[in-house]
Amino acid sequence: MVDMDRITGSAKELGGKVQGAVGDLTGSKSDSVEGRLREAQGSAESVYGQAKDAVRYAADEVSDYAEEAYDQGRRYLRRGHDRSAEWPHTSLLVAGAIGFGLGLLVSKL
Repeated sequence: MVDMDRITGSAKELGGKVQGAVGDLTGSKSDSVEGRLREAQGSAESVYGQAKDAVRYAADEVSDYAEEAYDQGRRYLRRGHDRSAEWPHTSLLVAGAIGFGLGLLVSKL
């Protein structure tokens, strides 16, 4: 989806170019200067809209990656839970070894 700032900025930029060209053709300095000013404002607004689109796109990508990571983590957790239910003695041995290792670390502090 294109941001409205891009659309209005492009329209202002085009209008400014036309006004500046008409001012140049008619010899009207005020129209020429005003047209160039509108063109610059439109260009700036268009760039602002492009930046907003880029941020929106990046946020969507990050959201997709986070959702994918969450789903993958949930699958790993489910698999680990299922395996620990299959081998409860192994799970107890692993938990005991981790607890023993943590106890050693804490006692040395």
